[in-house]
Amino acid sequence: MDRLLVLTAQVAIAHGHRIEVTEQVDPLTDEPVVLALVDLDTGVRYRRAEEPSGDVSRWIGRVLECTVTIGGPRAHTTLLVDPIGPGATGAKRALRGADAAADAAKAEADRWSGADRPPVEEPERFW
Repeated sequence: MDRLLVLTAQVAIAHGHRIEVTEQVDPLTDEPVVLALVDLDTGVRYRRAEEPSGDVSRWIGRVLECTVTIGGPRAHTTLLVDPIGPGATGAKRALRGADAAADAAKAEADRWSGADRPPVEEPERFW
């Protein structure tokens, strides 16, 4: 499952490069926050100014797309990354997505199976 990373920095990483992503789960939103990126093909490191505290997870991926928006206060980078190895926050996100898919499938099954309607009574049989 591809991951979309949005960074509030101008980070240009070429298509196909392998990167190591260091993330930490934000306790307020329960979403992963990127703390550092390492371009494994060039050796360039990008990291936040503040030091991380608490549990962090690392995973490796390959860059599929990189879009750098320049100028103004809304300058940012959007990276579409194909994860190569499993990561802790990636697993949490996948499980959350699987739970949502299971709930949607149950709702659809209930809708189509007629669970909300009373069962049809069978006619009396004569032998």
